[in-house]
Amino acid sequence: MRILPLPAVAVLVLTPAVISGQAPPRRPNFEGIWNSATTTPLERPASLKDKPFFTPAEAAAWEREYTERNAEPTPEQVAKSNGTGTYNMFYREWGTRVVKTLRTSIVIDPPDGRIPPLTPAAEEFRKRRLQGIQKGENPEELGLQDQCVAFLTAGPPMLPYSYNSNYQIVQTPGEILIHAEMIHDARIIHMDGRAHAPANLRSALGDSIGRWEGDTLVVDTTNFTDARGYYGDAGGNFGWDRNLHLIERFRLLDADTLLYQFDIDNPTAFTRPWKGELTMTRATGGIYEFACHEGNYSLTNMMRGYRASERKQ
Repeated sequence: MRILPLPAVAVLVLTPAVISGQAPPRRPNFEGIWNSATTTPLERPASLKDKPFFTPAEAAAWEREYTERNAEPTPEQVAKSNGTGTYNMFYREWGTRVVKTLRTSIVIDPPDGRIPPLTPAAEEFRKRRLQGIQKGENPEELGLQDQCVAFLTAGPPMLPYSYNSNYQIVQTPGEILIHAEMIHDARIIHMDGRAHAPANLRSALGDSIGRWEGDTLVVDTTNFTDARGYYGDAGGNFGWDRNLHLIERFRLLDADTLLYQFDIDNPTAFTRPWKGELTMTRATGGIYEFACHEGNYSLTNMMRGYRASERKQ
């Protein structure tokens, strides 16, 4: 008697979801390049104090005014400012639209759209830090942004900047990688159900563990270092220290729009937790190599400028 192979039986044994009649869940595909540049400010301006959302007409007016405010200054305007100017608009990426949800600020809680006050200890640390930067003797004493070590864009949380607000997401079953254009920072989000690393293992980007809640990617990040806890200095950071606990949520609003939400709980830095939300737009092209200080005389001249200012005092 001829015995036939039973491949179908083997498949049924290995796929219980098929036996139960349930198809395995389809996860959203976040892969690709995303851009977060926007005219929506991080904190809500005083003029919009009690207005959490724009109407479409108000959003269009805000976008026009924003473009006008950030127009290329004329040589005469630069001369009147008693400065040498900074990057021209060719290098800037301010964004041209408010976030797709029409919010008037990225901060959505507290309800006034403002980052909560620092704790007294954090405020004192920030004050000493700023004084140290102004009297810095070496480049290492400047802010992290001036050193090209840390920018807001990589986060986490990932906040827009005036240029290079691009991210590449690579998605696999076991990990999700977020590659920030600025500084080449790359975060690995573990999706295998593991626990957080031991408390003595820390990094500037923290330890990120992800899970799916329906079509939303939820990322829990802890184990930060104190390296970025400068509370708004020239490094551009807002008070992340080793006690930061961050929850992020990623969800597709449509094929070309990614909703990004974050909850910040950092009791040694802020007087209360706070939350933010923004949208990112799918972009074409690739992530280009980022170069900051190669052939750059700025740090040397900044230190000379500080010394010259001290001699005048």
